[in-house]
Amino acid sequence: MVITSQHGAGFSAIDTMEYRRALGHFATGVTVVTYAPEDTDSREDAEFRGTTVNSFTSVSLEPPLVLVSLGRQTRVAAALRSGTPYAVNILHHGQRDLAMWFADRPQPGTRVDWEVRAGVPHLAGCAAYFRCVVQDVHGAGDHVLVVGLVKEFQAHGHQPLLFYRGTFERLPSPVAAQSDDEIARNFLGDFPELW
Repeated sequence: MVITSQHGAGFSAIDTMEYRRALGHFATGVTVVTYAPEDTDSREDAEFRGTTVNSFTSVSLEPPLVLVSLGRQTRVAAALRSGTPYAVNILHHGQRDLAMWFADRPQPGTRVDWEVRAGVPHLAGCAAYFRCVVQDVHGAGDHVLVVGLVKEFQAHGHQPLLFYRGTFERLPSPVAAQSDDEIARNFLGDFPELW
């Protein structure tokens, strides 16, 4: 299936659903941005919040910065202001239920396990997490771009949950089954724009 915008029509004539379908051809990971609302303390049993996000990227190595794009009208966009602590949790292939839970489409029986580090809630057992503090927030159309300074991170090497063309996917088994030595041999660290 070919998805095409009308040539020369300008941005106002672009069909937003077709545009979204075309963007879906770029495979992404799936994250959950988590935070403690201002009126919540940082106890283990406190009510924490989060939202599923696939628009996440690294920005800088020095200093370590990451970026998430959030819908301007969302509760999380209103909560993440300059100086606010939060976490970006990268989901592994077995956490589709958490992706759905935090996208406000909970499946029966889904259990959310939290861990708290330095007062910031993150999801237990995720593939990786980044504990951040909001450094900058930039308006961008119907979204806000939240730039976070990474204070701590941890990665476990689990196979990621992917989002592609509107569905959840996973890496093929041979790629996921590589040993740490094979990954190190194939690492493209000398290409500065491939992280």
